[in-house]
Amino acid sequence: MWNNTDSPLAYFISFRTYGTWLHGDERGSIDRFHNRYRSPYIPPDKSWRTYNEQQLKTKPLILKARERSSIKEAIRETCEIRKWSLFALNVRTNHVHSVVSANRKPGLVLNAFKANATRRLREDGLWVYQFSPWADKGSKRWLWNERSVANAIDYVLCGQGNELPDFDN
Repeated sequence: MWNNTDSPLAYFISFRTYGTWLHGDERGSIDRFHNRYRSPYIPPDKSWRTYNEQQLKTKPLILKARERSSIKEAIRETCEIRKWSLFALNVRTNHVHSVVSANRKPGLVLNAFKANATRRLREDGLWVYQFSPWADKGSKRWLWNERSVANAIDYVLCGQGNELPDFDN
């Protein structure tokens, strides 16, 4: 059943860590000129990837258990303070997925998640650089009906693979 309002029921917000999916990557990529819904990715290009790897300010950020925990706490705190409903959250080694209902546009939700996760990582001594630990932008899907929300929650909670072990301790 379709939600008959101008507001979506929730958003599916995703964002990646710094340097973990560069243009030229074997998985393909998207840029501002190739960013239409369901359009194909830009094909892999080894020389373009090598160039982009050389431009990195530090190694790509792979999240360990401590970083993942810090990010989860920051996103939950953001939702609690702003009175947003967080339906699902999964912080992986190189990306974050969430399903959230918020009284703001999805770009503001994405920016709040990234900003507060960065702040928490810095407070916890887990990110020492002045630049962002996140790739530019992120994915913001509008979820208009209960079925879409349920599918997104299932994907975030069950479609990411097994629970990640804590090898840090």
